[in-house]
Amino acid sequence: MSKSLLPGVLAMAATVVASNILVQYLLGPWLTWGALTYPVAFLVTDLTNRIYGAAAARRVVLVGFVVGILCSLIGSQIVGEFGPLVTLRIALGSGAAFLAAQLTDIAIFNRLRAGSWWRAPLISTLFSSTLDTVIFFTTAFSASLAFIEPANDVSWAGEVLPILGFGPAAPLWISLAVADWMVKLTLAAVALVPFRIIVGKLTLRPV
Repeated sequence: MSKSLLPGVLAMAATVVASNILVQYLLGPWLTWGALTYPVAFLVTDLTNRIYGAAAARRVVLVGFVVGILCSLIGSQIVGEFGPLVTLRIALGSGAAFLAAQLTDIAIFNRLRAGSWWRAPLISTLFSSTLDTVIFFTTAFSASLAFIEPANDVSWAGEVLPILGFGPAAPLWISLAVADWMVKLTLAAVALVPFRIIVGKLTLRPV
């Protein structure tokens, strides 16, 4: 792997590790601190794609995927109050969501890269973040997929409550997914600022 990709590789690895650690700590009733760090992965992918191309971005994503698997393996061996910190469903959901979302991000970014500087990073991240949220929360917590890991009791996630405390009634995991998705969308817009600054400095030309 090219040395020029080392910053992207390190940034992606650090983001994945930090998110896997911070997801253990609650930030209010619907979020964890990991929700604030994980979206950085999309920024890293988009920066790599813009500066070095899609093939380089896919290599960086692959590193992130491998690091995520290692984090899941480690987490599955750490037993907390309610069992392993990382269950099979969480590991499968996390890995599938990350890989599908990041590769989707790269594909959409590529189709839009010739347009206005903000279209590719914003639209690709919005679509891929939505895909990421749907895949992860459905795989990890939906009652319809309980057959994946029958011994893992996630009935707590199925408790029917108003969405985010005030919306229509739905399983708790829907509120968790909606809150996570809203953070991702917000940070996708905020990330346009560092995206433009970093690309401008590294390429010495307007993005």
